[in-house]
Order: sequence, then C-alpha cells, then structure tokens
Amino acid sequence: MSGQLERCEREWHELEGEFQELQETHKIYKQKLEELSALQTLCSSSISKQKKHLKDLKHTLQRVTDEVFNFLLVWYYCTLTIRESILISNGSRIKGWWVSHHYVSTFLSGVMLTWPNGLIYQKFRNQFLAFSIFQSCVQFLQYYYQRGCLYRLRALGERNHLDLTVEGFQSWMWRGLTFLLPFLFCGHFWQLYNAVTLFELSSHEECREWQVFVLALTFLILFLGNFLTTLKVVHAKLQKNRNKTKKP
Repeated sequence: MSGQLERCEREWHELEGEFQELQETHKIYKQKLEELSALQTLCSSSISKQKKHLKDLKHTLQRVTDEVFNFLLVWYYCTLTIRESILISNGSRIKGWWVSHHYVSTFLSGVMLTWPNGLIYQKFRNQFLAFSIFQSCVQFLQYYYQRGCLYRLRALGERNHLDLTVEGFQSWMWRGLTFLLPFLFCGHFWQLYNAVTLFELSSHEECREWQVFVLALTFLILFLGNFLTTLKVVHAKLQKNRNKTKKP
C-alpha cells in the first residue's frame, strides 16, 4: 500500500514538473506569437503605405507626361501656323479652314494643358491618348500620300521641287485617296465622339472644371470644319476631274 502511494506521489511530482515546463513553453509561445503578430501588422501597414505611395507616384508621373505631351502639341501646332503663314505670304494656296484648324487645335491643346488632374480628367484621358495616336497615324498617311503625288508630278515635269502641296486632281490619284479617305472620316467622327463624351462628362455631378465644356465645343467645331471641308474638297476634285475628262 505504501509502495503504491510513493509511486503515485512520484508520478504527481513528475506531472507537476512537466506542467511547469508546459507553462513556461506556453509563455514563450505566447510572447513569440505576439511579436509575430506585431511584425505582421507592421508589414501589412508598410505594404499598404507603399502601394498608396506607388499609386500616387504613378498618377503624378502620368500627369507630368501628359503635360509634356500637351505642351508639345501646343508647340507643334504653333510651328504649323507660322509655317503656313510663311507659305501663304509666298503665294501658296492653302484652304482657309486648314489654317483656322491649326489655330483651333493650338487652343484645344492649351486648354488640355490647363485641365487639372481629377476624376473627370482620368475618365477622358485614355480616350484622348488613343485619339492622339490614331491622329498621328492618319497624319503620317496624309504625308505619305502627298509625298507620293508630288514625286510623280515632279517626275512628269508638272511640278517643281519647291512645291509642297498638290493643286488639281488626276485620275491616278484616286487609288491613294480612296485608301486615305476612310481613315480621315474615321478621325473626323472620332472628334465628334470626343465632343459627345465631353458633353456628357460636363453634366457629371463631380465636374467642376470649365475646361470640359470648352473642350467639347472645340472638338465639335473641329469635327464640323474638318468633315465639311473634306467633303467640299473631294467634291471639287471630282468635278474638276469630270470636266477634264469631258474635254475633247
């Protein structure tokens, strides 16, 4: 009987020692867990802060590049107006609308340059950049077509090397013009789409910028001027070509 009591007492002391060790281990575990939770919270807050700063930096860089781009557009159209004024003074017959078009485009680029960054600006930004890229491609196609016509006319001896534009129309020009016209009209209707989009944004409840409505009117003016002038020029060229073919 006494032997069993001694064995129970010995086992009890062993269990008591193991329990104390378990308490110490649990205390260390709890301390480490609290340290880990604090580090995890610190890392999470640091990551969120870094994401916010990167997002702000991205928007800032976008705005800086947009301002540089719009400034270059202002410079580009200003140089075009100066160049056209020199050509007109030297006797070049440039359509009146195309000169006005570059003044209007200069004004539009200047208004875009002053448009502050915000929700409405971001809603229109990607559409405007896509339009600018498309317009650049169309301008290259126009240059390529004009250069091809001038090269052929110079080779035929009908133009001198100082001519920069093509006056008149010949039947062989239709191949290049029919390829170019769809891109021109697509660009014109894109200007109308920009005007409609900006008119809708101007009625947005968070719209406070005057630039939105002014840009909408400017794009509408550009669409009407470009579309009607292009139709008029194509019709005039067709009439001139028909009259030329009717002559014996």
